[in-house]
Amino acid sequence: MAVTGEPCVLGLDFGSDSVRAVVVRVADGEELAAAVADYPRWAEGRFCDPARQQFRQHPADYNEAMTEAVRGALAEFGASPPPVIGIGVDTTGSSPLPVAADGTALALKEGFETDPDAMCILWKDHTSVAEAADINALCASGRFPDYIRYVGGIYSSEWFWAKILNVGRRNPATFRAAANWVELCDYIPALLTGVDDASRVVRSQCAAGHKALWADEWGGLPGRDWLTALDPVLGNLPMPLFDETRTSDMQAGRLTPDWAERFGIEAGIPVAVGAFDCHMGAVGAGIEPYSFVRVMGTSTCDILMAPPEEVGDTLVRGICGQVPGSVMRGYMGFEAGQSSFGDVFAWYEKLLSWGRGDTGRKGALLPALEAEAAKLPPGALGERALDWLNGRRTPDADQTVRAMIAGLHLGSSAPSVYRALIEATACGGRAIIERFVEQGIPVKKVVGIGGIARKSDLISQICADVMNRDIHVVESDQCCARGAAIFAATAAGGHADIEAARAAMLSPVEKVFRPDPQAAAQYEAIYGDYKRLGAFANGE
Repeated sequence: MAVTGEPCVLGLDFGSDSVRAVVVRVADGEELAAAVADYPRWAEGRFCDPARQQFRQHPADYNEAMTEAVRGALAEFGASPPPVIGIGVDTTGSSPLPVAADGTALALKEGFETDPDAMCILWKDHTSVAEAADINALCASGRFPDYIRYVGGIYSSEWFWAKILNVGRRNPATFRAAANWVELCDYIPALLTGVDDASRVVRSQCAAGHKALWADEWGGLPGRDWLTALDPVLGNLPMPLFDETRTSDMQAGRLTPDWAERFGIEAGIPVAVGAFDCHMGAVGAGIEPYSFVRVMGTSTCDILMAPPEEVGDTLVRGICGQVPGSVMRGYMGFEAGQSSFGDVFAWYEKLLSWGRGDTGRKGALLPALEAEAAKLPPGALGERALDWLNGRRTPDADQTVRAMIAGLHLGSSAPSVYRALIEATACGGRAIIERFVEQGIPVKKVVGIGGIARKSDLISQICADVMNRDIHVVESDQCCARGAAIFAATAAGGHADIEAARAAMLSPVEKVFRPDPQAAAQYEAIYGDYKRLGAFANGE
């Protein structure tokens, strides 16, 4: 049983499959209790169509799973829960959802309960490829400001405006019923703080800058003329959707009595402004200038920050944006990543498990595959792969590209193909690092966080060998939730500022994977094969 009488904060991490609640001590960041709750409808595969790359989540899943996770974490203290002084929230993104005029998620309104377009459009939903292409074409026309210059010069189908436009074109009735659209990381704090007016939802500077094209240079969001030139259907939206953003060390509001009763904590405590999981996870890992923090989960999200005066006019092309304050106030935050990472291995396991019934349960094959793959040399038996099973996020977003496995022969085995897939994901990470370095942003340290980084020594070691860099893996299993807790502690006044909170509450490094010189030399040639295979897949 966890025991403490010292001030604590709650970090809530809304992942792709579940929500995690972590109780963190404000003084030193000690994780005192944690619980995880799956999204029930998502677990059943409802409202999704993987063949169309449609991935939707019902907002009722968030309400139910969040309540279960928080109560589960607090139950570890028995009858004497600690004083919780604040709540922080991180979520996947870009994961927008439509809301009614009173701020309620549209799918919770009568008539929209089973409409996927009234639900949260999850980050990995790629039904908006055509809309992203239209955005890029309009921005290239020279008729308007270069609205995509701060998001790597390419707008992705994974992002805010493309997803909204897709719903507007395909489902005008649902689109017209929405009073506004919000990112999931803005919706949850609004829900917890009782916002009853869609126009008053507090917007995250992180989400707005990286996904909604917010920038001070043009006074906030793109203007009505640009949106209606993109498609007149967008003229039905309120203009602008919002006109203010906040960093996550600020308050979004205070916890309502209703949610306080559901959770079993005190009403009125501060709820911090939300942000994306990877950005908060980087803070939980103690990010420093020019650290490259990799959240290694179903996808990867790679975060770097640097002093604005050192960045100057540098714009890194083909990444997911550079936004002041998106990671920490006072720094330029950079985001990149891979559209699939853990999803690559989950797909392969599912492929091998077809028809096995209960014996093919999720996660059952991977340990055996990993043990055998670890016995193989770099490059295994000559197999090579691309990691683009869910398209390519960085460098140069393109959700139309597809993965490949090459070099197969009669001697190829399940473990040798598995090792090729691991090597492909590591090569994808190296390509991202090289893009930053080539365009003037140094990478001084690579940090791995998330379940895969901690649980798979083979994957972390191959990443170190392919990148020829040390990989520092942090101790916490819940680094994103810890980061949310750090922002909660700051917003609640538990620390003077985000710098002080990070220093006191960060997760220490658990182990360091150093590149093996012989393997690193072999991977130079394998990385060359990866780039050639990618060029072939792109028709180059």
